[in-house]
Amino acid sequence: MVRFGVIGTNWITESFIQAASLLESFRLTAVYSRTEERGAEFAARYGATHVFTDLEAMAASNELDAVYIASPNCYHAQQAIVLLRHGKHVLCEKPIASNEREVQAMMDAAAESGAVLMEAMKSTLLPNFRAIQDNLHKIGPIRRYTASYCQYSSRYDAYKNGTVLNAFNPVYSNGSMMDLGIYCLYPMIVLFGEPQSIQASAYMLESGVDGEGSVIATYADMQAVIMHSKISASSLPSEIQGELGSIIVDKISEIGHVEIRYRDGTIEKISVPQQDQAMIYEAKEFIELVENGEKQSRNNSHRHSRLTMKWIDEIRRQIGLVYPADAR
Repeated sequence: MVRFGVIGTNWITESFIQAASLLESFRLTAVYSRTEERGAEFAARYGATHVFTDLEAMAASNELDAVYIASPNCYHAQQAIVLLRHGKHVLCEKPIASNEREVQAMMDAAAESGAVLMEAMKSTLLPNFRAIQDNLHKIGPIRRYTASYCQYSSRYDAYKNGTVLNAFNPVYSNGSMMDLGIYCLYPMIVLFGEPQSIQASAYMLESGVDGEGSVIATYADMQAVIMHSKISASSLPSEIQGELGSIIVDKISEIGHVEIRYRDGTIEKISVPQQDQAMIYEAKEFIELVENGEKQSRNNSHRHSRLTMKWIDEIRRQIGLVYPADAR
């Protein structure tokens, strides 16, 4: 049994708790919130017995073993490092940090304490992502990876009406690449490793973040194309093209249906059954790491998280996106 605390009382934390609660080895014992009232209300809803408004007190508590962090992106590294230094295991929402320097500091803190640190990138732990990995060899030498995640933000209408919410505020290390494009970039790193170079462009909003953008990544023997947007929507699938055929992925962020279309017209469905509450797989992976005394996930490894953030830093450099967190 792993006793969890959560940081963040938002919808994504609720989704995580609901999914993780399906596991016998998960128990929610603590909630951190900036206000006692909000924390107590959230704790009562999900049966947690402890509420914290002080992070150091939470980190020092004997009532929890691990913490799921779902605060705004800019706080991830700071909060994780405090927890890790107290020996708490940390499952941190994506993006794990604001930049590569912060990721390295988190990795260092995990190494010093011996605690588990894992980025909560759910898609690369789904059974259907494993199906892609297991069947990749069937399409021959890979020549192109195309991934698209374009979803009109529910907060964009408020932005257009003059209200800049967190999703479009650089203070919180947000924007299209960090919030959505990472779902395309992270699997690319896991499947194909580090690219040789990247070319990036974006439409920048007046608030200072990218509303949408495109990325071309170059490898020795293939290319990758990424499209991401928070100000438009697309239903395009993602695709991995090989010399013998292509793997078609319905939605890169959730990967519900996957099939191979061979050059001769044959179609092979390689999807496998998955739980509807997809976050159960990241919770299961993390808990198994803690219980088995392992330090890193194979797919959601420290290296993959660091490389993903390294190339997001380069993308941001090319499009001129700077976060206040970069100056810390």
